[in-house]
Amino acid sequence: MAKIKRALISVSDKTDIIPFAVSLALADVEIISTGGTAKALRDGGIKNVIDISQVTGFPEMLDGRVKTLHPKIHGGLLFVRGDQAHEAAIQQHGIKPIDLVVVNLYPFEQTVAKPGVDLREAIENIDIGGPSMIRSAAKNYASVTVVTDPDDYLKVAQQIEDTGETTLELRLSLAVKAFTRTAAYDAAISAFLCSMAAATSLPATADAFRRQAAHNAAIGILLAETAEKP
Repeated sequence: MAKIKRALISVSDKTDIIPFAVSLALADVEIISTGGTAKALRDGGIKNVIDISQVTGFPEMLDGRVKTLHPKIHGGLLFVRGDQAHEAAIQQHGIKPIDLVVVNLYPFEQTVAKPGVDLREAIENIDIGGPSMIRSAAKNYASVTVVTDPDDYLKVAQQIEDTGETTLELRLSLAVKAFTRTAAYDAAISAFLCSMAAATSLPATADAFRRQAAHNAAIGILLAETAEKP
């Protein structure tokens, strides 16, 4: 794998994100970020943070609902490194590789655990862009490192400091963790919407999240089995 040169950081839980981002900056990794995360990084002393809108050419819009859902982001995550057709496509469209994704999700589970939470508040805490980036990065774990848990910052930072990259073994284990996380997240959304379905017309919506959770869980199991093979 080529050295990690470009990272995208977008986190709701900002635990330990400043020291991790500092380690990336010291390794000359370019950092792209969104909204509140970009502000937190700058406030933490990391000045050369690139706003996501500078990459996509579009402002964050619709109260933050749309900011990372763009070919300049997902193309940079998903293209197969070394594939001539993919390489030609990203060059044609001005897409740069993104080698590292650091994302954790809107706190849906914590939100719906609050007494008296209403449907509107719950809906606004369903993350869309975060799971999409996590899945894109995890699908392309052969070349992209995805970090969804602050507990993994140290091991990733150490490998980047030592070699400028991460090992395939680590990337696979992080991809397993990523799909497991998105499966649990979608399962929580499905369970909540099912609980609301008796009073609203939501059964089809809940079923969609349930199917997505099952899909993510199946991928996580497959990757875990792959990781366990010698």
